[in-house]
Amino acid sequence: MSELHLGAVAAVEHGSDAVHAAPSVFGVTAPMFIALAILVVFAILAWKKVPAAIGKALDAKIALIRSQLAEAEALREEAEALKQEYQAKAKSADAEAAAIVERAHGEAGEIVAKAKSDAEALVERRGRMAEDKIAAEERAAVKQLRAAAANAATRAAARLIAERDDPSADQRIIDEAIAELGSR
Repeated sequence: MSELHLGAVAAVEHGSDAVHAAPSVFGVTAPMFIALAILVVFAILAWKKVPAAIGKALDAKIALIRSQLAEAEALREEAEALKQEYQAKAKSADAEAAAIVERAHGEAGEIVAKAKSDAEALVERRGRMAEDKIAAEERAAVKQLRAAAANAATRAAARLIAERDDPSADQRIIDEAIAELGSR
């Protein structure tokens, strides 16, 4: 170490024109010392089998990545299968919905036709009822008219008989009617 120090002092004393000698320890300069240190580190690494351990670690990492890729591929295939299944179900549901709509249209048509026929039957039935009611009213009116005519005729006949006949003639007509009844 004293040589190193002496060399540094000599460089300072000689000025800047002097050629400097590289510092060395037992003849080993700084770059050679660094190279030897690197060789020693590599030797220790090789002796401790670090490259093999690094290779094993990398192999394990590669295996892990491959298994994750395989798992991802399996999940992707499963997702594809589920997607196809749901697409098939969606198509089936669409077809079923179309069938339901078609069936509903058919049922609605049947309901409309039934309602139309029921309405026509109701109109016909109400028409017949109205005609029957009109006919009944006509019969009642004719009956009432006949009763009124018979009543008027009876009053007119009674008035005529009262004007033409007197009580003695009435007695004679009654006696004849009784005699006629007895002969029958």
